[in-house]
Amino acid sequence: MAKRSAPEVNAGSMADIAFLLLIFFLVTTTIPKDSGINRKLPPIEENDEDVIIKQKNIFTVLINGKDQLLVEDELMELEDLRAAAIEFLDNGGDGSCDYCNGKKDAASSDNPDKAIISLKNERETSYKTYISVQNELVAAYNELRNRRALLIGARKGFPDMDFVKMEKNFKDAKFVGNKDKLKEVIDQIRNEYPEKLSEVYTK
Repeated sequence: MAKRSAPEVNAGSMADIAFLLLIFFLVTTTIPKDSGINRKLPPIEENDEDVIIKQKNIFTVLINGKDQLLVEDELMELEDLRAAAIEFLDNGGDGSCDYCNGKKDAASSDNPDKAIISLKNERETSYKTYISVQNELVAAYNELRNRRALLIGARKGFPDMDFVKMEKNFKDAKFVGNKDKLKEVIDQIRNEYPEKLSEVYTK
């Protein structure tokens, strides 16, 4: 009885199939983009005069290489940072801020316009802790702005609308309210609580 030869597999089209699969995955795969922290740099001002800032108007936050927070020369937990920043920003120590709800402590910040938060981190600081601290500091500004927006909004015809919602509605093309008036309220709140967050990198 004659031996049957094993049927050969035609591998001629394998290269074509592999090439088609490669093109398919290249076209359908989405590559996520790394998003950074949104920061708008201040415009360059041609001013030779040095600006004198009182030390009491600077809220210093230091993150060391072990991810520990040193706030105003005292150790602090991350969950307490937002409340401490709000207390500093909303202090109104010089009495010029009639909308501030702080303690009016003369040893702390004069008013929100002069208050500056200075963030320093060491090279060994983890990215996770750095971002968490940034989030808490920005959240302090947002909380003060939201609180102010609810008060102003009720008088200006935007009741039950916090600052975040105001900004969202202003950008929304479907918003039917008075956008010019809403823009005025947004600008007023931004001027009352300007975000002055300075970052210094320690060597």
